[in-house]
Amino acid sequence: MYLIKKFFPFLCLVLSLCVFFYVFYKAQIYWDGENNRYYLLYYVVSLSFVAYSILLLILKNEAKLYITIIGLSIISTIYLFEGYLTYKEKIQNNNNKKIRNQIYETKTGKKYDNRSKFEVYIDEKKTDKNVVVGSYPRANLNYLSKNYKNFLPLSGVSNAKTIYCNENGYMSIDKTDRFGFNNPDDEWDKKKIDILIVGDSFAQGACVNRPNDIASVIRKFSKKNVINIGVGGNGPLLEYATLKEYLSPKVKNIFWLFSEWNDLENLEVEKLSPILQKYLNDTSFSQNLKLRQKEIDDITIEIIEIEKEKNINTSQNLKLYVIKNFIKLRKSRTIINNILPKTFQPSVVGPKKLQNDFKKIMILANELAKNNKSNLYFVYLPEYNRYFNSYDNNSFINVKKIIDEIGIPFINIHKEVFEKQENPLELFPFQMPGHYNIEGNRKIGEVLSKIQN
Repeated sequence: MYLIKKFFPFLCLVLSLCVFFYVFYKAQIYWDGENNRYYLLYYVVSLSFVAYSILLLILKNEAKLYITIIGLSIISTIYLFEGYLTYKEKIQNNNNKKIRNQIYETKTGKKYDNRSKFEVYIDEKKTDKNVVVGSYPRANLNYLSKNYKNFLPLSGVSNAKTIYCNENGYMSIDKTDRFGFNNPDDEWDKKKIDILIVGDSFAQGACVNRPNDIASVIRKFSKKNVINIGVGGNGPLLEYATLKEYLSPKVKNIFWLFSEWNDLENLEVEKLSPILQKYLNDTSFSQNLKLRQKEIDDITIEIIEIEKEKNINTSQNLKLYVIKNFIKLRKSRTIINNILPKTFQPSVVGPKKLQNDFKKIMILANELAKNNKSNLYFVYLPEYNRYFNSYDNNSFINVKKIIDEIGIPFINIHKEVFEKQENPLELFPFQMPGHYNIEGNRKIGEVLSKIQN
């Protein structure tokens, strides 16, 4: 009890000041004062915490003890509530998993594959040495910046059987092309490339096998040559860098697939990379990656083996994510945010400086396309939450405004595909969060295959 009385006030003061300065950073530096109404509540809470800490330092004896007990009780109650919400979500996820497994087994007569990527990798490696796990530039930025400061691969291992992900009951596995992208290799040998697709995991064809990805569907319905340079985890800056490295003079049309799920969030991380900053600020910069595939293969395989040894898989990353969210009281704060009036809720479009960077990237991409005599189309892909929860359309409006100002043709997949569905959730795996399922990819591919130029 003596230690609590002596050190608890100082601990509270340090923590309360850390919370206050973090709130200040987010509100005034990251958001540049654009979200002050939302952060008003956090200012009140953090300053109350500071006042409580000072009060503990001033009070003595029994009064200090009582106030300490009250404070500990309040904090414990809040975290008990967060623990309840976390446990409730875990139960819901387990129930969803059971439902998913039952649906898959009923439809296919097969067992849902619940192995992790690396478990599949180890099993597949026993019979085929030319197997790798999909490795993504954004996930590797920290490792690469420390160990390969002047080199950033933007694709995967070439001509390799590559394990991607499982959202539909099976682990998706496809063979990459000569540059490590998800294409039949002979597409690069065609005299012309009718369509070049750039984007993130939605473009890459996450969690479905060829020919059920968007690029393959376009090939089927349009009878055109299609190259897909989409890579999981990419945001606008990585996508622009990839486009710049792999764009060919024989490309007629470029489809830029934008995911409203996380593209702008990814941009925030990408801006921290010195090499990606060079792409953004120097139009003449290039790593000449088409000529460096052997280096890309070697480095990517090195990273995959390190990940395997450390057992960095989806389940472990998820545990870290859950712990981080628990400490930050994310679930409790979400409930409070939903109760607050709309003017006090967080913005969903990102700070102005992030929007400005996005606009700059799209201007550069448009100029790159024009100089290459290619037609650039911006394809807006809706996310699961748009159809599951109440949806704030500000993000869509903001992005569309930027694209319209630049003069890039805007293709709204929500309007062209999902709005026409009686139940849009049917285009997602088991009507649960994730990428599009086979039917979702097919409908999107059909729409894009009809674009003529």
